[in-house]
Amino acid sequence: MGVFSRFLDIVNANINSLLDKAEDPEKMIKLMMQEMEDTLIELKSSCAAKMASRAKADRTYKEALNAVERWQSRAELAISKGREDLAREALLEKKQAKAALDRLKEELTTYDEVIKTAKSEINQIEDKLTTVKQKYQMMVERAKRAKEEQAAQETLRRASDGSTFHHFNDMEEKIDRMQADKDLNHSSATLDEKFRDLEEMDDIDAEIEELRKRAGM
Repeated sequence: MGVFSRFLDIVNANINSLLDKAEDPEKMIKLMMQEMEDTLIELKSSCAAKMASRAKADRTYKEALNAVERWQSRAELAISKGREDLAREALLEKKQAKAALDRLKEELTTYDEVIKTAKSEINQIEDKLTTVKQKYQMMVERAKRAKEEQAAQETLRRASDGSTFHHFNDMEEKIDRMQADKDLNHSSATLDEKFRDLEEMDDIDAEIEELRKRAGM
């Protein structure tokens, strides 16, 4: 069952009120958009048909206008040639063409009014559809935020059971051990350097003593 039954139902609809009363707002708003889009298709198809009919009537109007002018010229030609009988016949044809012209003019005016109304209705439905689509987008974004918040709360809940904290503690202990190993290695390296320095000093002292002996000192 549709939400709307006619054009006025759509343009006069209170979208917020309809959604507030709906048991399933998301389903309701999707149904609204579908009905509005279907209505737009019908309105645009009807408007296109009227515009095509108006174009045909406009061509017929121009032909009638040319006929009026043509019979007028023929009537003048007949008079100039002394053929009053032909002039009368031409004027009768002109009169009939003029009557058709007047009817077509009224028809064109009617088409213009109908097409203008149809375009106005299309614009109103499109505006209403834009509003509904915006509300649907807001609904989607709100649902997305709610889902993200739920996921965040679940993460916090899992963290609160202690397993995550234990994991962090294990990581900290591992980092501390790595740092201690690094410091120990650094201390050992420094000690080795000190002994190498002492050994090098012994070698130098021995060479100096040898030089003294050679010099008789």
